Formats: sequence, structure tokens, C-alpha cells
Amino acid sequence: MIPFANTWPYDIIMKDIYVAECPFCHSPNVLLPLKIHELASIHEGKKKLLVFPCCHNKLTLVDTDRDYLLADTAIRK
Repeated sequence: MIPFANTWPYDIIMKDIYVAECPFCHSPNVLLPLKIHELASIHEGKKKLLVFPCCHNKLTLVDTDRDYLLADTAIRK
């Protein structure tokens, strides 16, 4: 089981994937460089390096569900 500290919520709006706030620089409404079909491949076991466009911090995604991105490191404090 992945700890809740390793999760971050996301939204899909018109085939684009957004987070309400960047976990690193706290910029609002960040458009992620991810496609919807990539969420399915991540959920099936493929890891994905996600680089936030606002501050260029990196996060390795290990799983997804309908609401959360799951990372290999703690995002929340």
C-alpha cells in the first residue's frame, strides 16, 4: 500500500490533466505534460518521470487512480 503522503490529486478537464496546485512551488492550476492514455499505462505498471512545467521539479509516478497520482517519494508534509 502506498502512503497517502505519496499522493497528489489531479483533474481531467477537456482531455488535459491539471493539478490544482504544484506541490513544490505552489503555483495554481498547473497543466501537466501528461496525456490521458499515459495514465492507463502508468496504472498498468509503467513508471513515468513527471517534470512540472512551472518550477521544473521532478517526480516519478508509479501508479494512478481516478483521483490521485501516486509517486515513489513523499509529496505531502
